[in-house]
Amino acid sequence: MKKMSAVLIGAGDRGARAYAPFAVANPHELDIVAVADPNAERRQKIMAQHHISEENGFDTWEELLDGTQRADIAIICTMDRMHFEPTITALRSGYHVLLEKPMSPDPYECIEMERTAREQNRLLTICHVLRYTDFWSAVKKMIEDGAIGDLVSVQLNENVEVMHMSHSFVRGNWKNKEASSPMILQKSCHDMDILSWIVDKPCLRVSSYGSLMHFNESNAPEGAPARCLDGCPAENECPFHAGKYYLGEGKGWAKKFTEDHTNEGIIAALQTTDYGKCVYRSDNNVVDHQVVNMEFEGGATATFSMCGFTREQTRIVQIMGTKGEIRGNMEDNSLSLFSFQTKHETILNLSEPVGGHGGGDTKIVRSFLDEVRHYDEGSSSLSSASVSLRSHLMAFAAEESRLQKGKSIELDDFYNEIAFSRAK
Repeated sequence: MKKMSAVLIGAGDRGARAYAPFAVANPHELDIVAVADPNAERRQKIMAQHHISEENGFDTWEELLDGTQRADIAIICTMDRMHFEPTITALRSGYHVLLEKPMSPDPYECIEMERTAREQNRLLTICHVLRYTDFWSAVKKMIEDGAIGDLVSVQLNENVEVMHMSHSFVRGNWKNKEASSPMILQKSCHDMDILSWIVDKPCLRVSSYGSLMHFNESNAPEGAPARCLDGCPAENECPFHAGKYYLGEGKGWAKKFTEDHTNEGIIAALQTTDYGKCVYRSDNNVVDHQVVNMEFEGGATATFSMCGFTREQTRIVQIMGTKGEIRGNMEDNSLSLFSFQTKHETILNLSEPVGGHGGGDTKIVRSFLDEVRHYDEGSSSLSSASVSLRSHLMAFAAEESRLQKGKSIELDDFYNEIAFSRAK
């Protein structure tokens, strides 16, 4: 087995904690040889963990991608709006690229990245990690094996979990769609991708509704200050009080915004970062709930619901076919297959996943390395930019529909409008 080398661009949560650990656990398969991140503390931590020399630690991706190809692959985990330029540069510099989702908040940039990967004859794999989990792989196999006959309709619920919602999408990096991405793209392009994958037919049209119903200033408790630690009168009643949460049950989440994990370090971060702000007095503008309706070629339909107000973080699915039905809950990591003919129900209890996102974080890296090792001109990957582009366009179209009060958006027309209007 050929050992692969990689450069890491972006040493935040996904880069440092989701993908880079594969190299530590499997040093015979992957070696991270360079890193770029403007945060010196994060950069130095990665350099120490992976024994990267000082000359291979960079403040910016431009310094790392200076024309010298330092490795076989580039793992790009910058913020959403910083994906395009390093990805294009890495592809043109000869790297195969593993890119954190979403590809870009700009649909035209998504089209250009996919086109550039084909032109440069390089792999561009998008981190739709759910495709690599045992859970969704088992669902896909049941459908392909004909266990439920022809697929007719899918209902997929994404339970974001209320504190995850407040941390990531009210206070966190993805709270503002102008700074990052719309919620349906940033959080739920996973789900658009899974639906596209299991239905396995082009999505023809979508419509969508949703809003920021709760996390806004109109719902702030009377007298609530801008920051929770500045003496909020609702401290004992509000489940989102930053001090109570991040010094209590949410202490693990505090690791995402401070490298000092002591109580004193967390308090200092809450006093200076957005994570200490009142959830009702932030600059968040992404929706806290959204539904999407989809019709696919051949007549199959799907409904998707994302909601921040759930007690657990999971995905629940019901897949209805002409001969049977599949139901599943990712948190339980189990599936139910029911046959209309025999009336038998088969329960599949999957093994405990290793790693984040149901084991998908680890498996996508291993799969990508194997695809690079055996790469031939024109070969692809399970979550290539080509297949990911379609599901990204589903998310973009859903947001367009939501903004137009549920207007049905035709995917082909939507794609052509983007591709040709911007190309001019």
